[in-house]
Amino acid sequence: MKHFLGGALALLMALPVAAAELGDDGLHKQPWMRDTFKDLREDLEEANAEGKRLVLFFEQRGCIYCSKMHEEVFSDATVSDFIAETYFVVQLNLHGDIEVTDFDGEVMSEKDMARKWRVLFTPNIVFLPEEVPEGENALEASVAVMPGAFGKGTTLDMFTWVAEKRYLLEGEEDFQRYHARMIQERSNGSTD
Repeated sequence: MKHFLGGALALLMALPVAAAELGDDGLHKQPWMRDTFKDLREDLEEANAEGKRLVLFFEQRGCIYCSKMHEEVFSDATVSDFIAETYFVVQLNLHGDIEVTDFDGEVMSEKDMARKWRVLFTPNIVFLPEEVPEGENALEASVAVMPGAFGKGTTLDMFTWVAEKRYLLEGEEDFQRYHARMIQERSNGSTD
């Protein structure tokens, strides 16, 4: 019996951790991701009406870094709850064919829009302001871009930094200084 339990435990430990849900497009899905017509002007209007910030997630099928973010970062309740409460998330496929309407009115496939916005890696998270000036596209209007996979602390700090509009505080505390301060506060056990 002892050998059976030991073997069963070893088998359970060898099984992979449950993967994040994948959609028909092969991209990871979260309950806070919105299924929209991908007209960014409409998405921004809806986000504002809900009191949320619009953010675009570029991902691609088979992206190991996207998997890492979904399985290790977005699975954390603190991170996931903050995103759900604060952001209107629109997912885009780096190689997708769904039409996207940019703020400047240009309509292109997701993959062509990715080229226009110079998105080269996934995940790539683009944070947008509440108002986009006439004629600007999403890249020009973005207030921050998070290119790549990061840990829970960095991710939560970036989403918080944008939500608090710290990018408007010129010269006071850019993201790197804010993030360093947050790391220090977390290591000191501060809850401020």
